Amino acid sequence: MKFSRFGRLAVGLFLAMIAVCFISSSSARPKPAEGGYHLIKTVSLPPAAGDGEYYDYISVDAEARRVYISHGTEVVILNPDDYSVVGKIEGLTRCHGIAVAKDLGKGFITDGDGRPGSTVQEVVIFDLKTLKVTGRVKTDQIDTDAIIYEPVTKHIFSFNGDSHNTTVIDAVKGTVITTIDLVGKVEFPAVDGKGMVYDNNPEKNDIVAIDARTNTIKARWPTAPEGSPTSLTMDQKNRRLFSAGRGPQFVTMMDADTGKVLQSYPISAGADANSFEPATGMLFVATREGMLHVYHEDSPDKLSEVEAVKTEYGAKTLQVDPKTHKVFLTTSDFNPPAAPTEKQPHPLATAKPGNFRVLVYGR
Repeated sequence: MKFSRFGRLAVGLFLAMIAVCFISSSSARPKPAEGGYHLIKTVSLPPAAGDGEYYDYISVDAEARRVYISHGTEVVILNPDDYSVVGKIEGLTRCHGIAVAKDLGKGFITDGDGRPGSTVQEVVIFDLKTLKVTGRVKTDQIDTDAIIYEPVTKHIFSFNGDSHNTTVIDAVKGTVITTIDLVGKVEFPAVDGKGMVYDNNPEKNDIVAIDARTNTIKARWPTAPEGSPTSLTMDQKNRRLFSAGRGPQFVTMMDADTGKVLQSYPISAGADANSFEPATGMLFVATREGMLHVYHEDSPDKLSEVEAVKTEYGAKTLQVDPKTHKVFLTTSDFNPPAAPTEKQPHPLATAKPGNFRVLVYGR
């Protein structure tokens, strides 16, 4: 078949347009997220004062180059670049979470003992520069546990697990504003930076949305197929919540405005902390079973699984350093579980004193 000069030109233009469209569509697709996370450092820390071994949440202040690590009666502060201990906040009873209010130059620690006969239930305030304790605010709520800073109202929210409520504290004045009944055991929270606070409720299998300006519950959203939601983090830009639960064991991606569950993946047992890294779109989920589940937010409506990395039993809490992209976890050696009883049919292994350590993962 013969083509005229005009015909050849038309065909050439058509093929060029197809090529441009193909290149454009290919470049618009999200690149597959890379895995390969592995252990790069183990930092052993000496026992904290007191009996037994206990550890809980981790908090990272990337600008100040500090990693705050809950460890029984103390908070240990590491330099995330050389792993040196730069300070400690001691004299606590059973610390849990650490919230940093950089605009106020203050840090806040939940110190709440849920064991029978305990009397200490408070939030400890410290100076970010000196690490000296500057105040204490009593919540008088059993199991004063998770904590978060809401920057719009400059309020601290202490989530009191066994008390089924949250204590709202004026971070400037260091005084209690109110206590909000959340109707069911509460776990870890997240904030959107615009005045909303979200918290997991493992008893009700939902997430509660709190308006920090009015200190009222705005909505409750079921997390199914995930059950007993425990750990929570947020992509503030795309307004996506990432919640992980213990039974059924799933991590879910949820719309923070409507509560719609967009995606979910099965995970291992004992989820306790999530961390989202905005710059890379990576989501990390740690579980007591000793797994680091890694996902990538391909788009605001699509979460893809990257890999599941074996860590160590008990490494259930974590945070990511957005500067180095390293993931910090904590764990210890463990005693065998006690014999089952009617009251506790599924007892967990207990941590051995003197073996506490920080695990650092990277690529």
